[in-house]
Amino acid sequence: MRQSWSLLGLGFLFGGIVFAQATPVPNSDELLTRMKAMEERIRSLEAEVSELKGQKATPVVSSSGAAAQPQPAVVAAVPAPAAAPELSAPTGGGSAAAAKVFNPDISVIGDFLGAAGNGGPRPTPALEMHESEIGLQAILDPYARADFFVSFGEQGVNLEEGYLTFPALPGGFQVKVGKMRAAFGKVNTLHNHVLPWTDRPLMSQNLVGGEDGIDDTGFSISRILPAPGGLFLEGTAQLFRGDSDNVFMAYKRSDVSTVGHLRAYKDITESTNIDLGASYSRGHSVIAEPLINQLYGLDATLHWKPLHRGLYHSFVGRTEFVWDRNGIGNAFNSVSLLLPPSASPTFGTPLGFYVSGDYQLNRRWFVGSRFDRSDRATDSSLHDTGGSLLLTYWPSEFSQIRGQLRRTHYAEGQTANELLFQFLFSIGAHGAHPF
Repeated sequence: MRQSWSLLGLGFLFGGIVFAQATPVPNSDELLTRMKAMEERIRSLEAEVSELKGQKATPVVSSSGAAAQPQPAVVAAVPAPAAAPELSAPTGGGSAAAAKVFNPDISVIGDFLGAAGNGGPRPTPALEMHESEIGLQAILDPYARADFFVSFGEQGVNLEEGYLTFPALPGGFQVKVGKMRAAFGKVNTLHNHVLPWTDRPLMSQNLVGGEDGIDDTGFSISRILPAPGGLFLEGTAQLFRGDSDNVFMAYKRSDVSTVGHLRAYKDITESTNIDLGASYSRGHSVIAEPLINQLYGLDATLHWKPLHRGLYHSFVGRTEFVWDRNGIGNAFNSVSLLLPPSASPTFGTPLGFYVSGDYQLNRRWFVGSRFDRSDRATDSSLHDTGGSLLLTYWPSEFSQIRGQLRRTHYAEGQTANELLFQFLFSIGAHGAHPF
């Protein structure tokens, strides 16, 4: 075994001697020549790199004769190799869109209201933080969106709206489930801070539940309907539990209420459009259990906003009519003992309406007016009338200052003359309200 290893070593030694003798060894002159060639090549490469980096940029002489500072050349960034992923706790996704799932849009809107003068039978406090609304809105996934609006008043906390929306169901349907404002007319669908006035019309106060209006828990389904001539047509059907203050009351589980609304929108000219609506609502009356309360409504809104001057001038005209058929006249004999003392044997169909207009004077100033007339829900022979003049200043889209001169003549024979002033302000991202 040792002899074999010895013979193998001698073989390698002999081969190395033969290879060394066969390979020519360059002389010193040839080595110097090769080294100089390598140096020249290195200098050439350094010059190219320096030119790319802009280190040898020539100063540019401006028209005034002064030498301008040399601008470095733009070098395309070479992406660095991706680092190996680190093991860490999950954070809900690396992208902003994924992280936003856990951070909904949050907004807070303040509504400060004050009044001076003679308030009549429905006085407004001299100063009050009328409402503070917190909004939480987020897209849950490609199929659903959630919206919550919680209002804080001086008397307590109220869930104004909280619903889940499925906007892209088969057949073009959209479904909402939760607590929401009913799609009855225009004013009933609006939150306080988007009203064009400091208050709600007499029609809303007498016939449609006042500030809260028809606001209940239930389902809503809507769909855009086919229509000719560029007409936008939308139908909405809603089913609610049946409890809305001063409008409907559910005495038992089956006493649900319903709302239907048909809306039509059309562009008249490139600057003018009109929005028309018809509404119907039905539920059990708050006056007595046997009575059924039915509301019929018509609304119209005209918008004018010229394309070239729309930032400085615009006009919005609004009107809404509501008829109330509460069944008191037909059932008076059987339920007379259940009616309140204010109810009178003189009945009919209570009617209420308002007409208003708002004109934009310039970019931040608006003027407006409104006329109201409404019968009382329990007696159509009693009615209230009123008129208002308004001036509004918009410092920005996040704040608003409004003054309103209001004169109201009530059925009791009293006349109220008031000056109302309002400060609205908002922070955070608040989603747009329906047009």
